[in-house]
Amino acid sequence: MFFMHILCQDLADKSDEDLVLLSVDNQNYFVCLMERYETKLLKYIKRISGLKQEDCEDLLQDVFIKAFLNLRSFSPDLKFSSWVYRITHNHVISNYRKIKSRGVEVYESEDQPLWENMVSDVDASKMAELSLLQGNVSIVLDKLKIEYREVLVLRFWEDKDYQEISDILQKPVNTVGTLLNRAKKQFFEISKNYNIKQ
Repeated sequence: MFFMHILCQDLADKSDEDLVLLSVDNQNYFVCLMERYETKLLKYIKRISGLKQEDCEDLLQDVFIKAFLNLRSFSPDLKFSSWVYRITHNHVISNYRKIKSRGVEVYESEDQPLWENMVSDVDASKMAELSLLQGNVSIVLDKLKIEYREVLVLRFWEDKDYQEISDILQKPVNTVGTLLNRAKKQFFEISKNYNIKQ
């Protein structure tokens, strides 16, 4: 494994897309892509799934297997990051639906980063409402429809722009904007149902 780490350090200046091309011919290079995305994707999985760490790690392994098996179908028209986030998103949502069909509530989140990002994105008139939710964002997120939760996480936690979200969710950019507006509106509406103190 040490050898692979050294190899990845030597390839640090290669783009993701270059590593994809190398990985198609030699699977050892895929480890470098895994190293680049392991932490980011694990956090993303945790944020949209609400699962425990070990379950998120299992999902991440599945994602990397799927990504590797589908490398030949990677389109250079997309950024690799958008492509791998799309695979992750689809796998997590599929798993989420299975869990929800059993009636299990799973959402546990570190809500401070989302709180900070949402505060910086909304207008001043919403700041008072948001201040009531600081430290309790996960309670409200758990009540959101999954399509609203995921778009908020991608925008405010993962800091993805509209085009990247469009690529990940496979929805037009205008739809992403509409989803974000509806998600924020639903977030604030649901927050009114909770008497959450600072």
